[in-house]
Order: sequence, then structure tokens, then C-alpha cells
Amino acid sequence: MNMIRALIAEDEPILAHTLLQTLQRLWPDLQVGGVVENGIAAVTEALAQRPDVLFLDIKMPGKTGLEAAQELAEDWPEDVPFPLVVFVTAYDEYALQAFEQAAADYVLKPVTEARLAKTVERLKGRLAQHTERNAELERIVGQLRSLVPHVPAVSERLSVIRAAVGNQVRMIPVSDVVYFEATDKYVNVVTADSESLIRTSLKELMPQLDPNAFWQVHRGTVVNVNCIHAAVRDESGKLSLKLRGRAESLAVSRVFAHLFKQM
Repeated sequence: MNMIRALIAEDEPILAHTLLQTLQRLWPDLQVGGVVENGIAAVTEALAQRPDVLFLDIKMPGKTGLEAAQELAEDWPEDVPFPLVVFVTAYDEYALQAFEQAAADYVLKPVTEARLAKTVERLKGRLAQHTERNAELERIVGQLRSLVPHVPAVSERLSVIRAAVGNQVRMIPVSDVVYFEATDKYVNVVTADSESLIRTSLKELMPQLDPNAFWQVHRGTVVNVNCIHAAVRDESGKLSLKLRGRAESLAVSRVFAHLFKQM
């Protein structure tokens, strides 16, 4: 077997050190490319290193383990096998029922050598099954789709967006919005003929929108369904949306591609 590469994402230094030392003892041939301390670095390093195994802490600064896994599923290269994901978590058994389905395995904190030894054996078995490795991305996308957090409805839907433009406040009817796009600490409100920034997050905005009219199609994009002209799949299988009133296309991530299956 070729050298197996791993990346650890864990924000607790003592636990990260223990996990690294135990892995090196149980799996001497495993090459650990590093330990990162937050979810943002986990995504960056995983895309750069393309490891075979990824240990993700569920609760990390920047991005949670699930958010990091979702972003990686969206951005992972088509021609590279997706890593086997092991979630490291302090959650109880009830919560783990969901996490277990979206991972090759999980380990509870504090990590014990006996439990990690079982994980190592499971990973070795999965890595030896090349056919299954090729299907790993499809499998985890399906499971992550079911774990996308439910957006709770609010008592009153947003009908008008108030956006500051210079010394004016534009009043934008929500029905005029073609799509919302997250950008740093702001959301870009895009209509057929304008763009305006509002100081809020997509996460805060989404509960105020009608879910029948506005669909999330990417981690940073929510589109007005009435403004979608067509969903187009390219030669590599990636999906994008052509819009009414706008020249640009919107990328649809793997996690949300099921929304556009032919009815």
C-alpha cells in the first residue's frame, strides 16, 4: 500500500498531541501532514495536502467540523478521492447517531487507545477498498445533505431589504432580489439592475426568507427560485444556474444539487 497521509484538525492542544502520539504508535506508516487548530485552516490545508484521512473536531473556532466537511465536499477536485473523515467529538451517543452516518468513523473525547485502535483498523479496511474510496464523496455528500441545519422560521417574513448606499437607504422589495451572496461580514443583495451590501450574515438572513421562494444552492448563495431560468450541467458534471435578468451564472454545490433533479 502507498503511503497514507492524514491531517488532524483539533483546537485543544493536549488532545491534539495525544491523538497524534497515539496514531503514530498504532499506525507507524501513517504520515500526518500536520495539526491545525480551527475549521478554516482545516479546509485550506486539506485542499492543499489532499490527505487520505481527515480527523475533524466537531467544535472548532472558525468553522465546525461539519461545516468544514461540507465546504470540502463542495470544493474537492473531481479527480482526487475524497478523504475518509473521522469526527472527534464530545457529543453523547444520541447526537452521534447523525455524525456516525456522515463519517468513516468517530471517536469520543477523551480519546482512548483501545477505541482509536478500532478506528485505525476500520480506516485500513476502507482504504484497501479502492471502489469504495471512489464513492466516498458521493456518500458523504448524501449524508451531509441530511445534516444541513434546519433553518427555523420566524413569525414574520422579510418583505423589504434596507440597504445603505452612500448617504441614502435603499428600500429593496425581497421579491426583486435575484440572489443573496455572502461576502466576508456582509451579504450582497443582487437584483436585476443593482447590487447592495447589507451588514448581516446569510445565517441570520435565511430564517426571514420564504423557503419556498429562496433556495440555498451553495454555502454562500441563496437564490430566488422565480429568477432561475435553467440549471445546466457541464461536461465534468458540475451544476450551474442561468438567471433571469442577470448575465452571470451561479454555481450549485454538490450538497444542494439534488434540488435540481428532473421531476
